[in-house]
Amino acid sequence: MYRRTWSAARTERTRTASVRVPRDPRLKALWLKLTTPVTDCRIRVVRKARFVRGAMVVVLTWFWLGCAFPQAPANRARTPDGHPDLSGIWQVLNTANWDLEGHAAAPGLMIPLGAIGAVPPGLSVVEGGSIPYLPEAAAKKKENFAHRLELDPEVKCYLPGVPRATYMPYPFQIVESQKQILISYQYASAARAIDMENHKKAPIDSWMGWSNGRWEGDTLVVDVTGLNDATWFDRSGNFHSDALHVVERYTPRSPDTMRYEAAIDDPKVFSRPWKISMILYRHAEENAQLLEFKCVEFVEELMYGHWKKKPSQ
Repeated sequence: MYRRTWSAARTERTRTASVRVPRDPRLKALWLKLTTPVTDCRIRVVRKARFVRGAMVVVLTWFWLGCAFPQAPANRARTPDGHPDLSGIWQVLNTANWDLEGHAAAPGLMIPLGAIGAVPPGLSVVEGGSIPYLPEAAAKKKENFAHRLELDPEVKCYLPGVPRATYMPYPFQIVESQKQILISYQYASAARAIDMENHKKAPIDSWMGWSNGRWEGDTLVVDVTGLNDATWFDRSGNFHSDALHVVERYTPRSPDTMRYEAAIDDPKVFSRPWKISMILYRHAEENAQLLEFKCVEFVEELMYGHWKKKPSQ
């Protein structure tokens, strides 16, 4: 047994190592059989470990870049003046119209309707989870909920108001121009015009309020005032007063999705301003169109049936 240097070139890379090799040819051949597979195995393990570490670096780098530098939506349509083209038919996919706050599934008020009239479960769309009512207003909300079948304006086909018109289970259409943006709602044929240039104060209070709009980058910001106190936020009795002030924000996320936010302030009812947010989806069907839902005729018997002249016996 003597000490000597042996150059191994059994891989694509030439490596030199100082090892002890037997002088006898037969022992040397046996030594090579015993040591060479171990060396190859170690090389394979080292290479695999290096590959895994490299892959992890690539994945982490891609994730960090995606979080730190979010990409702008691709193929976003724009109007001639450079603003996002929001024209189209939009609709939510949530249960906010039943209750803005998180809620479990529940039976409906009309027992004969069974599952058709049941309340679907839903997550809260309120930032922070709950609406910050003043103590007296919270009691009023509970009373509204207990008598919602008689008090909810939707039952009587009244105009839904803002922001409720946006998240009712009916689509709405946006038609955009430079000076005005028109939003037409399928429910009760409600509509409102957003003035983009000639901003004015609300002349009177109304169901749909008075809307003044402006652009902040790619976000459409709508300041809504002049809302009366006859509308609710949902079917659960969440309400407001005539001091309601709503600031809406429409921000495109992709060619067919848009983020909707509404900041709500009403010092007569709430202890502080609060906000809701949700995603709007554009209808992409080739024949997508806004159909009529004139619900007044569906509630005539409910509202005016007691005025009918009863036939004499």
